[in-house]
Amino acid sequence: MAPLTAAEIVKHPAYSSVGWNLPPTTSGTCPVAQNRRGGPINLYYETHGSGPAKLVWIMGLNASHDDWKRQTRYFGHQHASKYTCLVFDNRGVGRSDKPVSYYSTSEMAQDAVDLLSHLGWIDLSAPATRSVHVIGASMGGMISQEVGMLIPDRLASLTLCCTAPRLVRTAPFLENLRERASMFIPKHVDTELARLAHTLFGGDFLDRPDTEYEDPEKNFPTLRERFAASQLKKRDDTESFTKKGFMLQIVACYFHYKSAEQLKALGDNVGRERIAVLHGTEDRMLTFRHGEILHEEIGEGILWKVYEGSGHVLMWENEQEVNQLLEELVERCF
Repeated sequence: MAPLTAAEIVKHPAYSSVGWNLPPTTSGTCPVAQNRRGGPINLYYETHGSGPAKLVWIMGLNASHDDWKRQTRYFGHQHASKYTCLVFDNRGVGRSDKPVSYYSTSEMAQDAVDLLSHLGWIDLSAPATRSVHVIGASMGGMISQEVGMLIPDRLASLTLCCTAPRLVRTAPFLENLRERASMFIPKHVDTELARLAHTLFGGDFLDRPDTEYEDPEKNFPTLRERFAASQLKKRDDTESFTKKGFMLQIVACYFHYKSAEQLKALGDNVGRERIAVLHGTEDRMLTFRHGEILHEEIGEGILWKVYEGSGHVLMWENEQEVNQLLEELVERCF
């Protein structure tokens, strides 16, 4: 059966249940970059849970704190007595400011450090203690590498998920050029949703039945429609998701660069036993080779986890397995 069109999805009874109700323990805005170019910038943040293990979740390109909802629910609600989760909107997206300035992953990492200092999760004036577990996905993984460079001795663990140390060409030149250019060419909404689904997910994941809720009225026919519905919600939220913010974040991704020497230093300073690198073999956004480079250049001794047949959205495609891996890493490094 053909997937539902965008017009059919917004009329479906499940469309109203796309968002989750996960009340934060605390929330607010924090001024960061007060003494840096383009600052101050207000970041929106939420904490979920009240446990002693502090988890910092850093999201990727044009994604907001809500995109961690599966991990927020598990760690910050179902296991709230063990974990406190910090989720936030990077500059350029969501409820955070979207100033027109040069964005870089190093500046965005400093934003995160400013936020951690504001919340009292780290104290840069005191002797270093390994008090936070940092998890970054995609662009968030690039930012997390930079956080590891800035405060290596404050990290209890560092997880780099479906990300890259730098962008490398892993496809023939014309194919690579066409794929990159397609991001900026206006298309019919159904065509764009199909392109995004192909780029972000591996195998037949999106063809599986949607069983998000016990009530079948709240479910779409397949996960493909659930993914499309989430993207349509974003398109409707023109204040949180802007073309300006998207382009500025893309600049940060394209100029992210960590050399082999820098990655070795990251492993030395954080401790390879505290680092995990996760990547799917069918990732078409940041291909599998990018994960291999991270593994090779940080060095042996890290936790290197390959997800066969999975794409770029490991936190959904392999939700239970990834959550368990993170639980075990946090427990070991706590």
